[in-house]
Amino acid sequence: MTIPASIRQQTCKDCLAGKDLGFEITMAFQPIIDCQEQRICGYEALVRGTEGQGAGWVFEQINHDNRYYFDQACRVKAIETAARLGIDCYLHINFLPNAVYSPETCIRATIEAADLYGFDLTKLVFEVTEGEEIVDKSHLQRIFSSYSARGFQTAIDDYGAGYTSLSWLVEIRPHILKLDRSLIQDIDQSPEKQKQVKEVIQQCELQGTKVLAEGVETEAELNVLTKLGIRFMQGYYFAKPGFESLPEVDFSPLC
Repeated sequence: MTIPASIRQQTCKDCLAGKDLGFEITMAFQPIIDCQEQRICGYEALVRGTEGQGAGWVFEQINHDNRYYFDQACRVKAIETAARLGIDCYLHINFLPNAVYSPETCIRATIEAADLYGFDLTKLVFEVTEGEEIVDKSHLQRIFSSYSARGFQTAIDDYGAGYTSLSWLVEIRPHILKLDRSLIQDIDQSPEKQKQVKEVIQQCELQGTKVLAEGVETEAELNVLTKLGIRFMQGYYFAKPGFESLPEVDFSPLC
């Protein structure tokens, strides 16, 4: 993918110097569900190869030399495809915090892409995966603060699978915390997981962070999560990611 020249940054030579990424990417979209209102409240954009290759294949192509360009290319492609598909709710875009030199500089292409493709900037949510080790936590705090000041929402993805803790959650203060599948899987059979999730929910309520359970795959998991007070969910139980498409969701299990 080559980022359109009209939105290509010229101020960061290591990121957007006009070079092609070297391979093509596209996006799949997975719905995020508001169980209380029984509606789709957002979609997560998930990178794919243009022939349907999964994210694993894509990340095998990423190295230190192209990770900065890749991060920007993913944002632009997600916004372009979301606008083409008519997404009018929240769009969750994953980003690599270690690939952001300056929050203000690196967000310009995102803003210009939204303007170019007619996507509402207030509907953007930036997710940092907990699976990527944060080299500089203060740097991530600056990114989140900068994005929040711009009116964007921020999220920590895959909580429970990586490096963050409740104390760090207090420092970072994301708008949304996404609980990893490892916490959700068979939670109906695990009092320990239920206790852990309750503690996270309590802290998030104190600081105004929304909790989103990802990787929901069974009715039993759904029922326990609902009893725990989790309103927002994502997972195969509702819909698998749609390749360059928006999957339909059957809300009858929530009735």
